[in-house]
Amino acid sequence: MKWFAVALAALATVAVAQQPQAAPRPDQLAFRALYRELVETDTSVSTGSCTLAAQKMAAHLKRAGFTDAQLTLFTLPEFPLDGGLVATLPGSSRTAKPILLLGHLDVVNARPADWQRDPYKFIEEGGYFYGRGTSDMKALVATWVDTLARFKQAGYAPKRTVKMALTCGEESGARFNGAQYLAQKQPELIRAEFALNEGGGGQTDAQGRVVVQTMQVGEKSNRNFELTVTNPGGHSSIPIDDNAIYQLSDALVKVRALKFPVRFNATTRAYFAQAGAARGGPLGTAMQALSRDLADRAAEAVVARDRGLNSMLRTTCAATMLEAGHAANALPQRAVATVNCRIAPGEDADTTRAALIGAIGDPEVEVKLVGRLRPIATTPPLDPKVMEPARALVAKYFPGVPLIPTMSTGATDATFIAPIGIPTYGVPGSWSDPDGNGTHGLNERRGVRSVYVGRDFLYDLVKVYAEQG
Repeated sequence: MKWFAVALAALATVAVAQQPQAAPRPDQLAFRALYRELVETDTSVSTGSCTLAAQKMAAHLKRAGFTDAQLTLFTLPEFPLDGGLVATLPGSSRTAKPILLLGHLDVVNARPADWQRDPYKFIEEGGYFYGRGTSDMKALVATWVDTLARFKQAGYAPKRTVKMALTCGEESGARFNGAQYLAQKQPELIRAEFALNEGGGGQTDAQGRVVVQTMQVGEKSNRNFELTVTNPGGHSSIPIDDNAIYQLSDALVKVRALKFPVRFNATTRAYFAQAGAARGGPLGTAMQALSRDLADRAAEAVVARDRGLNSMLRTTCAATMLEAGHAANALPQRAVATVNCRIAPGEDADTTRAALIGAIGDPEVEVKLVGRLRPIATTPPLDPKVMEPARALVAKYFPGVPLIPTMSTGATDATFIAPIGIPTYGVPGSWSDPDGNGTHGLNERRGVRSVYVGRDFLYDLVKVYAEQG
């Protein structure tokens, strides 16, 4: 591990995360401009273009010194707005395998009328950066681009080849998923020993104190179900109780009440035990108690009040979209709801559909699996080559804060990359608030200090990995 000791010794030793946010350094202001450019480039599936964002990031890297041969812009003629970028910084070693920095450019749709601020304007306010994608995941994409640009500008020649793949379609996948395309059609372009991705990171308590840093080593599977009720309908002036909207509403109330059983795996059990000890207080105590005994209902009740922890406990299903009726003066002939389920390892679409049908208890409500199906996530190994450098840097940046493997409650493009032999890890570094920072919702934001510290942390981490022989 001599390479690691040398590389780590060359890094600054200041516990950055424990300091108040100072005035931005010149390099941070340059990074902020890149981050802003990404956020203000609309990449939503409804009104945006990932292709444009990929072109902008390629131009940034080209100005930093990357050649055309080191930058691969890709898209398909039938999906002109869903393009992506692969960048390659060649390594000096013929034997060291590459690493891959993975990120998605697309964001969830945002309805400007619902937001307090324009979702596609980058706004700094009250210690946060606001805008769609500030949290998921343009801060990390900007960090990857910035890291490669800084390496190139400094003339840094890593031992490993460092690759970066920026893709589209992670959030919707409705038209085209760039990570899936690269894995299936151009696997050698992204071939690597392991990949670094979203899904990990720090978590704070209610007072803004970082209590834990995580490395994501697994995730739930993502499946959508449609609940459909049909009815002859009729004139609204002569209503009856047999109404498709009412019947669907009754079904959704039962879905809301459905609580799947607590299901731990080795990763989540260890997470609750270690993160609970680090957090302390009633919630931390309850986390530890539940890790010891899944039947502890008192502990479960305490933990389940935290929305993020509750999702780690079990499969969850939530209504996300509704469509019903055909005229304001007619009884509905059809009512449809989309229910999005995040399924814990050990369960699958069939068991989840059966649970929904059982909870609804109405054979007239059709429950059908719909949408593009992602592969079931593959859990990567806890490779010391990946974990130990991250653990050492967490100790340096966040003294006393543990690094713990965790299972993501969301779904990422790791599901497409892992099956071609690239174990994929969600990185620590930046951190989020207990409320989720508006990710996928209104007024999405990311803490200014979290972004800047996360950038420095990941620059150091990538450099340590890049020096591995």
